[in-house]
Amino acid sequence: MPTAPQRVGRRERNKQEKLDRITAAASELFAEHGVDEVTTQQIADKADIGTGTLFLYAKNKGELLLLVQNSTYAEALVEGKAAAEEVPGVLDAVMAIIGPVVACNRKQIDNGRTYLREMVFGDPAEPHHREALSLTVQTEEAFAAILQRDQRIDAETAATLAHVASAVMFISMAATVNIGRTVDEILDEIRGQIQALLPR
Repeated sequence: MPTAPQRVGRRERNKQEKLDRITAAASELFAEHGVDEVTTQQIADKADIGTGTLFLYAKNKGELLLLVQNSTYAEALVEGKAAAEEVPGVLDAVMAIIGPVVACNRKQIDNGRTYLREMVFGDPAEPHHREALSLTVQTEEAFAAILQRDQRIDAETAATLAHVASAVMFISMAATVNIGRTVDEILDEIRGQIQALLPR
């Protein structure tokens, strides 16, 4: 006999509501002013909660940025994977995934670069950091699946190439020399480097 779906309790609803308010407040303030110009007090005030409550959901501003950016990265990855399904060529399909990820990261360049720095240097014990790392793993898995469309590339090689392709993408987005470059220019750079990895 199937079990009835469990109703979410009031406490869990309240926690989710606070998290949603924090996410919305941080997202709006970071987008408007940039992460470096926003304080945790401003986020708490906008979310209409105390700073002590805020720190129950994210222990510092870096974690708040991860919270906000993870959702846009996840959406971009879903969009890219769907687009890649429609693209026959291996390189073009990999780039179909990368395109939306780069575009979402560059909406606010300083925030995007800080997000990447938090991914690398943040505390992996923190939940929003773990989620960010999980997104990078999902990205590499998507790359590897596409790379195996080429029958010359076995699963182990595909995983290695996917890891390198992911590194190329992240370094290109984070590099100081690319601050003034457009999304298309960065995508052209990434495409050239990934093309050099692929068998000819």
